[in-house]
Amino acid sequence: MLPESVTLSDKIQANVSKPSFFKSLSPGENWKSQSMRMIPEEFVRSTPGAFEHRVVCSVRWGNSWQLWLERDKNGLFMIEEDWNGFVDHNLLSPNDSLLFTHEDDMFLEVRIFKNNADEVMTSPLDVEPETETVHPNPPNFHQATTAASTSFSAVGGNTNGRVRQVTINNPERYLLNPASPFFVKTLTKKNDVLYMRQLVIQTYHLRFGAHNSPITYILPQGNKEEGLTKIYGGVPCFNGWTTVCRKYNLQTGDVVVCELERSGGIVTAVRLHFVNE
Repeated sequence: MLPESVTLSDKIQANVSKPSFFKSLSPGENWKSQSMRMIPEEFVRSTPGAFEHRVVCSVRWGNSWQLWLERDKNGLFMIEEDWNGFVDHNLLSPNDSLLFTHEDDMFLEVRIFKNNADEVMTSPLDVEPETETVHPNPPNFHQATTAASTSFSAVGGNTNGRVRQVTINNPERYLLNPASPFFVKTLTKKNDVLYMRQLVIQTYHLRFGAHNSPITYILPQGNKEEGLTKIYGGVPCFNGWTTVCRKYNLQTGDVVVCELERSGGIVTAVRLHFVNE
């Protein structure tokens, strides 16, 4: 590791109270080198049982990536396909540095720094579109007369570098309450928690309960599954999503209209509508 990077690492980590580790490139390495995929053993020992099979990495602007893990005689590694996707999506360059901080079991916050130590706080310009789409107008501006002509495209089913487009015609027709905030979710190959993207939050001015406050998934025929609100790096998401996907056999590329229900202005439930276009 270059001396300048060591200095940056020490400076940043000195202000981090949770277990963390720092990555920057040494001569001859690139971000897709095997060494960059390795999770340091010292960090693993400091977080016993937290990272066994997978990890979710979230960045400052709300995007998250789930990376599966594999262990061999040399240590614990993020699998190559997942790690390379993270590198490509964040346009990592040779002079970048990354700080990984343990937020909760299976969750890491990743802070990205450029060579002058400036932290990256917004999404790179050519990152692929988010996997959720929202109604273009906030709840107070729903136009019932245009419902028949409204369509949404959701990105999903990313396999071998190809992205499948699923067009959803008039997603409002699935809503129990036409004035409810909602977004369209297309399942990727790995689903751990249900993320709330900044676009959704800002469009509907959403508010959320505290970390570990209860959330309810309302499913077809009135069935319910319970989950918890999680706040990582200021970004909310809901756990229990894995249980829903497994119980209802949701697969990569399947589409769900997520209708949000609020109590006292706080999101307390997600009503799920499975789409069969």
